[in-house]
Amino acid sequence: MTKKAPEDKSKRPSPPATVTGTAAGGLAYTIDYSRPSVKGRKIFGGLEQYGKVWRTGANEATTFEVKQPVKINGQALPSGKYALFTIPGEQEWTIIFNKTAEQWGAFKYDQAQDALRVNVKPTKTPSLVEQFTISSDKSGVVTMAWENTQVSFTVSK
Repeated sequence: MTKKAPEDKSKRPSPPATVTGTAAGGLAYTIDYSRPSVKGRKIFGGLEQYGKVWRTGANEATTFEVKQPVKINGQALPSGKYALFTIPGEQEWTIIFNKTAEQWGAFKYDQAQDALRVNVKPTKTPSLVEQFTISSDKSGVVTMAWENTQVSFTVSK
């Protein structure tokens, strides 16, 4: 029996990326995700339907990990590793921190496992964002941008 070599995830069409951020008071967090590209497609309201749970990237579910309790937009989130899902909408997005961190996509998403949900308003990006990007600034603001849409949430003490 031949042993299969581990997959080189960097060769995927949607390569992996990691964002590490720090909010006020030294709160550290890590986000692991995959970066799909637009490739001429209509993304939100097309490929990713409004009102449906999205894995917030590609491949495995995006994960958000904190080693200490934090607040997300002022709401408490215990320390731990979470799947980071979103429900895109034209006027409002729901950002979901789900207790089942290790899963493929959102195919087995279970709302009963949600640790926290926050609603945010989407805004237009200044220009096309070809490859899905998550970024974090020094004040703990996490921004997710793709195509011509972006949403943000704040990590704090």
